[in-house]
Parts: sequence; structure tokens; C-alpha cells
Amino acid sequence: MPRRNPVTLEDVAAWDNLSAAFWRAARGKRHRPEVGRFAANFDAEIAQLRRQILAGELPEGAMASFEIRDPKPRIIHAPGFRQRVLHHALMHQMAPTIERSLVLDTYACIPGRGTHAAVHRVQHHARRHRWYAKIDVQSYFASIVHERLLEDLARRFKDRGLLALCRRIVEQHRSSPGRGLPIGALTSQHFANLYLGPLDRHLLEQARVAGMVRYMDDTLWWGAERVEVRRQVDEVAALLAEQRGLTVKANWQINRSERGIPFCGFRVFPATLRLSPRRKRRYRDARRAWERAYLNGTIMPGELQRGYASTLAITAHADADGWRRRELERAGPDA
Repeated sequence: MPRRNPVTLEDVAAWDNLSAAFWRAARGKRHRPEVGRFAANFDAEIAQLRRQILAGELPEGAMASFEIRDPKPRIIHAPGFRQRVLHHALMHQMAPTIERSLVLDTYACIPGRGTHAAVHRVQHHARRHRWYAKIDVQSYFASIVHERLLEDLARRFKDRGLLALCRRIVEQHRSSPGRGLPIGALTSQHFANLYLGPLDRHLLEQARVAGMVRYMDDTLWWGAERVEVRRQVDEVAALLAEQRGLTVKANWQINRSERGIPFCGFRVFPATLRLSPRRKRRYRDARRAWERAYLNGTIMPGELQRGYASTLAITAHADADGWRRRELERAGPDA
């Protein structure tokens, strides 16, 4: 068993930790009424939250649920602001230990990595290895088994009060009996990333793949021969079903790296990065929205320019100059 971290509830409830957690939770949301109410009574709110944490209680407040299309429908369960402050305080103490337990080739929710680092790592492997396999998990967040996740946490943290609080957070949401984390909570992102750590270690230590990249449950690995990576797909599916209670989607892929690898909004080739159809659609929609706002007189030219700059970021890192020029050769925003 790895050495367990001694972080305690007292560390989470420390005044400076909670104060910093407020500012992280409030970033970009200062206009919201619940954030304003918290800020207006800052000392009393922090004191109350501290008492609740030390008592092992969760702040009151129901999660807000809404649907997004990204591109498929997803139900987001967003915790109330006081719970978001708690989640930020908790993860400030727990996330470094969780991150250290993960291999270097997992990229979600880790500072200094992220989407673009993952894509460039995929290209690195695509230049060197001939065959790849790509899988993701059916209804990943909704399928995470609570008890197995809590066992994973207990192997890394030893304070009983901290683990009891984590249990209350995990069990607050159920997609089905004993399963599921809410998409939209900070704790869910880190806990879900940790949950697939055994997959990473299997690929690198048992299967000894030529290379791998994981971004949450989207997982790629490489080998010299098609038959090799095909066999590993079956091994991985069996391991995830038995050890994690998860099902690999039936649309797994095996192909040559030279034909391009769809990953994180790009199509990755050994020598170039192209935009996926989804990312192209996001660019078009965003650009047209800014142009309509300008033509309707609701924004000024300077705001339009800033909007174009933010929209351009959608295509960053891809070799998309020619495609963007063709997109702009049109008469109006509906082109």
C-alpha cells in the first residue's frame, strides 16, 4: 500500500484554506447573487463553513441540474456556491496527492498538462508507433462504483474525518444504487480521474504498451502490430468490468497512426493537427454569434475584435490557417 497522506479535516477547514477556496470558487461568478451574499458576510460564512467541515457536515443547498449538448446531451449537476467553496478547499489539500498517484501520461485535471499537452503527446506517439487502439467508457461518471472509489481514497489518505466527509460528498449523488458522480462538481473531476489509475498501470506495467495517453476516460495506446493492440482491447475491457465495474463502449477503434487519430477535438496526424468537425462547428457558431451582435448594433467594433480573438482560440494549435481563410470568404455571418 502506498504511504498515506496525513491531511486532516482541520487542514481543510483552516481559515486561510477556506478564504483562498472562496476566491477560486468565485472566479468568473462574482455577479451571481449567492456569491455576493457570501462575500457580504464573508467572516460569518467562513466561520460557519469551518464549523460544518469540522463536524463532518455538508453545507445546505440543492444541486442545480441542467442539460447541455457537447455534442451529445449531458446532464450537469452543479453544486451550490457554499458547496463549491468546500470542494475547492478539499481539493486544494487532496489534489496534489491524487495527482502524484497518477502516471505522467494522464492529462485531465492536472496543472501543466490539459487538452493541448495531451494532443501533442498523442502526436509524439503517432510519429513513432504504427498501430493504435482508442476506447472510452460507457456513461463513465454515472457508472463509477462508490465503494471502490472510496477504497481508492482510503489507500491514499488516512484521516477518518476526511474520509467520512468524502463519503458524504460521494454518496450525495446517485445515478443508480451505489454508483455515479455528478458531472459539474470539482471533486467529481479529480475522483473520476483517480478511478482509472489501475487502467494506466495495467497498460504500462502489465501490457507494456509502446505508449499511452489518457484524458479522463478517453484512452489511447500504441503497439507495433494490429493483432497486439486488438488483444489488448479485450484485456482492458475485461479488467475494467471486473475491477472497476465499467463497460467499454462498443465503438472502440483500431487503426494506423498515419490515418489520423480523433482525440480531444482534433484529428492528430504524425505531421499535422487538424480540427475535428465538432471543433469546426464551434468556431463557426461562435464567429457568427459575434458578427450578428455587431450587425444588430449590440456591440462595438472593439468588442467584435475581442470576440474574434476569443473565437480564434478554438482553432489554436491546429494547422487551420487555410481552412479559416476559406471560412471567411463569404458575404455575411450566415455563410
